[in-house]
Amino acid sequence: MIELDGKVVSQKIREEIKEEIEHIKEKTGKVPGLTVIIVGEDPASKIYVRSKDKMANALGVNSRVLQFDETVSQEKLIAAIRELNEDENVDGVLVQTPLPKKFNTWQVLDTLNPGKDVDRFHPVNLGMVLLNRTEIFPCTPAGILKILDFYDIDVTGMAAVVIGRSFIVGKPIASMLTNRHATVTLCHSQTRNLPAVVKRADLVIAAIGRPGFITADMVKQGAILVDVGINRLDKAATVSKYCTESQQKKFAKKGYGICGDIHKDAYEKSAYYTPVPGGVGLMTVAMLLHNTLQLFKAGRKKE
Repeated sequence: MIELDGKVVSQKIREEIKEEIEHIKEKTGKVPGLTVIIVGEDPASKIYVRSKDKMANALGVNSRVLQFDETVSQEKLIAAIRELNEDENVDGVLVQTPLPKKFNTWQVLDTLNPGKDVDRFHPVNLGMVLLNRTEIFPCTPAGILKILDFYDIDVTGMAAVVIGRSFIVGKPIASMLTNRHATVTLCHSQTRNLPAVVKRADLVIAAIGRPGFITADMVKQGAILVDVGINRLDKAATVSKYCTESQQKKFAKKGYGICGDIHKDAYEKSAYYTPVPGGVGLMTVAMLLHNTLQLFKAGRKKE
């Protein structure tokens, strides 16, 4: 089994982004602008947004975060997005999801200018992904394909199973794999006899947010396992059951461990696997900044 190291791949992408931005700044005096909108106090979202902002600034992106209290009205949130749509210094806008339950998420996302939608969740952009008519893709699915490409894994003709049908990961990656000539089965909570479906897969992509859900007996020998899940565990028994040895040591020091949706024992049967942490998660932020740069360049072409 070979570990698909997201640290190595994301570092390469970040270095390329930083070098290109430095060149553009030297030549034009301009840099890409990214604004992230976050609503409420969800701890995971706040940590994620801080990491995005920190990395963006480190690479030379003009990054800022707009923090709204959960009491903000949907009308005020939409008005803020419309202002960003018109701001010439903002090339990419990201609305951190999930939004608090009182918001209509699609009405909010539909307000984004598709040309500034850095996460590519606007229906127009998702449609372009489906039709394979774009070169800018949703961040996490794009990160998955970047990892596969880095390790020269060609999905042509593979039987691929995607577990999870969200518009953030499952549906777009299913389309993107199909456009690369894989034969894709998109599974979800209503899929009948899921273990048998997964067992046939050459490539398994798990994105459901359930610790260790894909077990060793569900995957065939030599499968490629891509784990999108990031699950925090706070109890010793569950950490011991689902987490790798390194994460068990982390639990002993910090009181928590991290695991994915694919059980650690399944790694032993794989030809390739992405670790958690250190796999797909790192790629998501890298691809966000990659997309910001691409939107910046696309906008300048129109000037």
